[in-house]
Amino acid sequence: QVELLESGGDSVQAGGSLRLSCAPSSSSYNTLCMAWFRRVPGKEREVVAGIDSTGRSHYGDDAKGRFTVSRAGNNLSLEMHNLKPEDSGMYYCAAEVTCYGYAERDFGYWGQGTRVTVSS
Repeated sequence: QVELLESGGDSVQAGGSLRLSCAPSSSSYNTLCMAWFRRVPGKEREVVAGIDSTGRSHYGDDAKGRFTVSRAGNNLSLEMHNLKPEDSGMYYCAAEVTCYGYAERDFGYWGQGTRVTVSS
C-alpha cells in the first residue's frame, strides 16, 4: 500500500546532469528498501541504483562512478552526472519492506516513472 511519486526526468544533452526524486505517499512507513530501475522499449526493468535501510548502496554496472543514490528517510534521490544517450529510458522508483535483492521481482511497490532522454 505504498504509493511512490517520481520527479526530475527531463531531456538533456550528453554530458549533462539530472537529479531524480522519489517521495512516498506517507511519512509513517518504516524504513524501506528502495531502488531506481530503468526500462527501455522491449526490455525488462534493470536496476540503476538501490539503497537499503542502513544506507548501504548498490549500483548497476553502467551507473557506477557517475550516479549517486541517497535517501532521507524514505525519500529517495538519484544524482546523475555525465549522462550518455544509453542512459535514456523510463526511470522507476521501487520499494519493498526488506531488501531481498535488486532485481525487478524483488520489489513490490512501484511508481509511475519519470522519463529521461539524453541526446547525442
